[in-house]
Amino acid sequence: MFDFSGTLLCVESIAHWLDAVLAETEVGLSGDEFAHTVERLTYHGAMPGGPNPQRVPARLERLWAERDLDAERHRAAYTALIREAGVTDPVLVDALYARHMTPEAWHPYPDTARTLGELSRGGVSVAVVSNIGWDLRPVFRAHGLDRWVDVYALSFEVGVQKPDPGIFRFACERLGLAPAETLMVGDDRRADGGAEALGARVHFVDHLPVDRRPHGLLPVFGLLGDTA
Repeated sequence: MFDFSGTLLCVESIAHWLDAVLAETEVGLSGDEFAHTVERLTYHGAMPGGPNPQRVPARLERLWAERDLDAERHRAAYTALIREAGVTDPVLVDALYARHMTPEAWHPYPDTARTLGELSRGGVSVAVVSNIGWDLRPVFRAHGLDRWVDVYALSFEVGVQKPDPGIFRFACERLGLAPAETLMVGDDRRADGGAEALGARVHFVDHLPVDRRPHGLLPVFGLLGDTA
């Protein structure tokens, strides 16, 4: 079982996210305005898959905690944070939110395809278990990774968020495996560590830019025998 963001793929930088949307919408910002907006978007954690907010406004705390339970709450949470960052043009707000769901916004880690491919060829079933408010399957298809994924356990479809054991149980049942026969690989010790409550083993990787983590998934192969 693999987490998505920060484990198999990494989202683009906030500067690239903003720049791509500005080019798409033909909105211009001066150098100082651009830098300030990137800083504010980063502080408020406004890009899904990017850094978490430094501070969540009290009125958004519940929405933030439940953002991955359905598409409506996910959109509401992140568009609210985009506006908190000072982006108030509704066209820009909508375009920023839409951008993060495109394949172009996501980059596989250098060893993702190799890892998934070798696991599949070796007869190891793979599940993607993600706290997310939208369908990531098109991203996997666009990057040629979908053919190696047997099961998707997505919180907005399952109705349960990690670290709740229910989402890991769902994945195990769909894989046809007992939790003790599985290994959960993720970057979030709290969320992904929830698999341990079911008896699954857990292995953590560092959530780093793709160019700084070329071989982070390869240790998985040395752990497979321990799940048998």
